[in-house]
Amino acid sequence: MNQIYNFSAGPAVLPKEVLQQARDEMLDWHDSGMSVMEMSHRGKEFMAIAEKTESDFRELVGVPKNYKILFLQGGATSQFSMVPMNLLRGKKTADYINTGQWSTKAIEEANRYCTVNVAASSEDANFTYVPTQDKWRLNQEAAYIHYTSNETIGGVEFHWIPEIDPQNNTPLVVDMSSDILSRPLDVTRFGLIYAGAQKNLGPAGLTLVIVREDLLGIPIVDTPTLYNYQVHAKNDSMYNTPPTYAMYITGLVFSWLKKKGGLATMERINITKANLLYDLLDSTDFYHCPVAKSDRSRMNVPFTLRNPALDEEFLKQAKISGLIQLKGHRSVGGMRASIYNAMPIEGVAKLAAFMKEFASQHV
Repeated sequence: MNQIYNFSAGPAVLPKEVLQQARDEMLDWHDSGMSVMEMSHRGKEFMAIAEKTESDFRELVGVPKNYKILFLQGGATSQFSMVPMNLLRGKKTADYINTGQWSTKAIEEANRYCTVNVAASSEDANFTYVPTQDKWRLNQEAAYIHYTSNETIGGVEFHWIPEIDPQNNTPLVVDMSSDILSRPLDVTRFGLIYAGAQKNLGPAGLTLVIVREDLLGIPIVDTPTLYNYQVHAKNDSMYNTPPTYAMYITGLVFSWLKKKGGLATMERINITKANLLYDLLDSTDFYHCPVAKSDRSRMNVPFTLRNPALDEEFLKQAKISGLIQLKGHRSVGGMRASIYNAMPIEGVAKLAAFMKEFASQHV
């Protein structure tokens, strides 16, 4: 059987070593006589797993002590509501930067709780670039500034962190679902970071939130208990049963990243992988990437074929070659290769070679 390389945008590929360890520990974790998914979330065995998972994450990213790390459920989509519920703090408006479908969804949800000021948008070019900060029109009365660092569907990524006026000190909030842990991160630049796990952290079912402590404690009136960040922070993410098995697998991913050399090493690898595909795309008119070169994602590479009639044949031949989940999102069509941390360079190199050969056969 061919080696299979899975380019799914999420749930996405996990490191082979992580899956092998999970397999070996499936029936009996560390001679406990239990599978992790059978453990009480308050038992000493799972508490040890949870503590190591948080400790490894803090070490990997360099999370300061005045930030809480929350392990929640509901996906990143739940944060579209939780962010305004917790961070409006008596204010009536918030700034949002719109760079694609996930930004748009966050804006739509935030409009339920406040007046959203869309401070900048790339909708004028079908979300194919990141608006430079000199084009932003921020509201000085905004409770926070929200952006999506990587648009999974459109393949548009911020390769910079916005500068915030220190005199205004408006908290910066980022949805980092699909590029978290792909490069070093200065957490101190943010008030809150959130990410769904199923792209670059671990399996579906877990949502990770990093929130500065001073932003806790003033949710809007009638905020449900489970949507109050402070409740989760006070209870170490154990107010209710967390997604225990997803936390365990994510913890294994953190350990794997540490063994690989950390986030600086991953950034170098991710740049190499992305360049393999973008260099090929730029070398021929058989394929086309619509995203501005300065804003191309290292995690999600969208592209189209010059002749859309060849799309199905491309996907068919790719699957035969062991390259799967390359079909683009239904809203934009074309192709998309998601090359998160767990995708090895060999997989990207094989895809690039296949694309070159396919193009030569269909000129």
